Amino acid sequence: MEVVNNLDDMVKSFFDSAPVLKDADNISNKLSKFINQNASLPGSEGPRRVVCVTSGGTTVPLEQRCVRYIDNFSSGHRGGTSTEYFLKAGYSVIFLYRRGTCQPYCRSLPDDPLLECFKLTNDSSIQVHESHAEAVKSAISGHHDAVSGGYLLKLPFTTIFEYLQILRLIATSLKILGPNAMFYLAAAVSDFYVPWESMAVHKIQSASGPLDMRLAQVPKMLSVLRKEWAPTAFCVSFKLETDTEILLEKADTALKKYKMHAVVANELSTRKEVVILVTESGKVSVSRENSQSDVESPLIKLLVEKHSSYVTDINA
Repeated sequence: MEVVNNLDDMVKSFFDSAPVLKDADNISNKLSKFINQNASLPGSEGPRRVVCVTSGGTTVPLEQRCVRYIDNFSSGHRGGTSTEYFLKAGYSVIFLYRRGTCQPYCRSLPDDPLLECFKLTNDSSIQVHESHAEAVKSAISGHHDAVSGGYLLKLPFTTIFEYLQILRLIATSLKILGPNAMFYLAAAVSDFYVPWESMAVHKIQSASGPLDMRLAQVPKMLSVLRKEWAPTAFCVSFKLETDTEILLEKADTALKKYKMHAVVANELSTRKEVVILVTESGKVSVSRENSQSDVESPLIKLLVEKHSSYVTDINA
């Protein structure tokens, strides 16, 4: 396999060798309709703002007819919860999510909502179980209002190839909104992948003995997003570490290297209680107010303020 070092060449090589994105035309049409519709809607401070929230982890297939894959840890809780708060703040949201991960408005539902939320009555009709009636009503109402109102567009992915191809479509489509667009990149994106052309077509056979496989490095698309795809959008990336001693150092590096407007630093064991927002102006610790609240609530509030300042400055 040829080793490619130049970032532009690495990006080109990745997309050129990726499997064709299924339903690409339909996705493009949905994006165009959604963005055009929201571009004409007024927000609280001028044109309505649109944020792309990415959520969940990408998979790396080991075979083209995939049986085995490498996965990235992510429940999608951060992305799904943040989407709700962005909608409450008056944003429209493009929710790019891993299939099967947490969805907006579903946090209060049991883990297996289809089985736990409904019951059969004596006449064989289906009713919402009393203990979940309020949660189900709230979830359905919130989701219906956001989707039917044209404020929420959900686009699923599974593999690293799907994720980056759809993200590129979203970013190039949002380019027309300029600084009114935001990227909230909470997805756990694979750092390494198996290039499609060098991947086994069929299931790898265990009888062949130990598996020796070389993984290529996924190009750092944050740089391309900032420079080419959506250069004036407000961009927020995430840094997750298990070692608190290197977390802030890596967040600082990401801020400068990829020219992010903000980096959300979270340590694995405390990520649901506290995060640190890293910007050029400093570091701010953001904590949830109590055990019943979400850390995403004050985080999104702070990011909305940062975004507003950015829009004001760039339009000055």
